[in-house]
Amino acid sequence: QVQLVESGGGLVQAGGSLRLSCSASGSTFSNLVMAWYRQAPGKEREWVAGIGIGGTGSRKYSDSVLGRFTISRDNAKNTIYLQMNSLKLEDTAVYYCKGRHFAGGAEYWGQGTQVTVSS
Repeated sequence: QVQLVESGGGLVQAGGSLRLSCSASGSTFSNLVMAWYRQAPGKEREWVAGIGIGGTGSRKYSDSVLGRFTISRDNAKNTIYLQMNSLKLEDTAVYYCKGRHFAGGAEYWGQGTQVTVSS
């Protein structure tokens, strides 16, 4: 069983920055493929960014955040991050982290953290 806890959300003006964190427990963190998702009001949850296993796992981004967001991981701290720069109004959403073992199996979700971008 894996427990994920997000933090770092809040209210920020358009053009500003936030860094989200997701701390994991209950499993060997370095074996987890991790990702960030978000869900805006009235919309489906969408994938934002993902990072592979290992200290410098491969990273991928959705087109909507490419060049503005950076996903990273610190295996010593069992934590992943999402650095969000140049935030836009449309980035407003609840952000969730997800983890799964690299060999497959169950997916684990955090409870989410609210990000609100104001004009």
